[in-house]
Amino acid sequence: MRVLRNFFCAMALSLFTASAGNAAALLEPTLHVKPQGVEGVGRVALTLDACGGKTDTRILSALVDNRIPATIFVTGIWLKRNAEAVEIMRAHPDLFELENHGGRHIPAVDTPRKIYGIRSAGSPGAVQAEVESGAAALASAGGPAPKWFRGATAEYSPTAIAMIRKLGFKIAGFSINGDGGSLLGVKETARRIGGAKDGDVIIAHINQPTHAAGEGVVQGLLALKQKGMTFVRLDDAVGNDGTTD
Repeated sequence: MRVLRNFFCAMALSLFTASAGNAAALLEPTLHVKPQGVEGVGRVALTLDACGGKTDTRILSALVDNRIPATIFVTGIWLKRNAEAVEIMRAHPDLFELENHGGRHIPAVDTPRKIYGIRSAGSPGAVQAEVESGAAALASAGGPAPKWFRGATAEYSPTAIAMIRKLGFKIAGFSINGDGGSLLGVKETARRIGGAKDGDVIIAHINQPTHAAGEGVVQGLLALKQKGMTFVRLDDAVGNDGTTD
């Protein structure tokens, strides 16, 4: 009996170790744009996730009024519920570029697990479905086909990264987490975004109109504009972990 018990204990330890190893394998890629390299001037890229829910009109209005370009990563869920915001963005193609955030806001991880409480896609087929359904939702909404993909939680399994790249998408990481998933307060959000340097790619959220972070996003962006920072697209952005090359 003791030998059998020891065998099962060893098996359990082995499975736990393997599970821990798998959990540690997730990647959160970075992304930077080419720095301008001129003293006193800089280039940053603003990316905003529209995961679900509604639209933070504080941010949208500030972008339009102040002529600040942004790349908006939209889900199929958000597109269905925010036709008015989409119309405004489509009316300003010089400011807004809509990209793929997935069909149902499911993490692009091809093994079963939870990331920040969200259940992952769980299989290669489910990752592919999430990516392709997001692209299809954007096609139905009109406008150019998406070139970039950002998965829910912005964490990926390495094999999912390879699959997404084969589907023809670059994967959008970031270098500054501006609003902590829209959970930070006004001051901290404004400090993080306002502190962006030449070459940074900012991530924040435009789908939480009741959160304090939205006001901080606006304050931080206006601070960058006042400094003379230039806001650019992701055209020449470069990421790590095989996400853009």
